[in-house]
Parts: sequence; C-alpha cells; structure tokens
Amino acid sequence: MFIVTTPYIPGHAIIESKGHVFGLVVRSRGLAGNISAGLRSLVGGEIHEYTELLEDTRRQAIDRMVQNAVALGANGVVSFRFDSSELGGTMSEIVAYGTAVVVAEAGSTGPVVIE
Repeated sequence: MFIVTTPYIPGHAIIESKGHVFGLVVRSRGLAGNISAGLRSLVGGEIHEYTELLEDTRRQAIDRMVQNAVALGANGVVSFRFDSSELGGTMSEIVAYGTAVVVAEAGSTGPVVIE
C-alpha cells in the first residue's frame, strides 16, 4: 500500500479515486499511567507514557485507514494526514485520513499489485 502526504505518487499515475478514507482511535492512558505521567511532569522532560500511547495510537489509526482503503479496492492513499484532539481531559483522539486511490506505474495499463 502506497501512503504519501503528496497528492500524487512519483512514478505512478492515479487511474481511479475511491474516495476519502480514515482510521479513528480514541485512547485513555488509565489511572496508573496518568498518575505516573503526572508525577513525571513535575520534574519536566519527556513523558514517556504519553509518547508511547500516542505512537501506538497513530500506528493503529494508520492500520484502520489502510483497512478501509483496501475494502474500497485501493492500492494507495494520497494526501495523507493526521489530526488529533483531547477528549474530556483524559482521552486522546487520533485520526489518520487521506484519499484512497488505485495507481499504476507510469506508462502501465493496469494497477500496481502490492503484496
């Protein structure tokens, strides 16, 4: 699966647009993680508990977006972006989104098969 932030994929032609796709994840750290992160914030520096939470959440959001693109018959996502927000002060929402497309190598007559 091609995933790019640009509206095109170098060396490939978009032969069909399948529409907007996204992957949405809402996560909470949990009481123990929030207490640990709160104590760490008193001394400053990186709060590893939240960094790990957001990294895992972004990966899961991308995986869900890819599943949606595959379900539409796409082999690529262009104009890929992330968006995030906080819900209720204890939860993080991450959404990965873009446009699902079918691409072919430039000069080719059919779509690229990615295994």
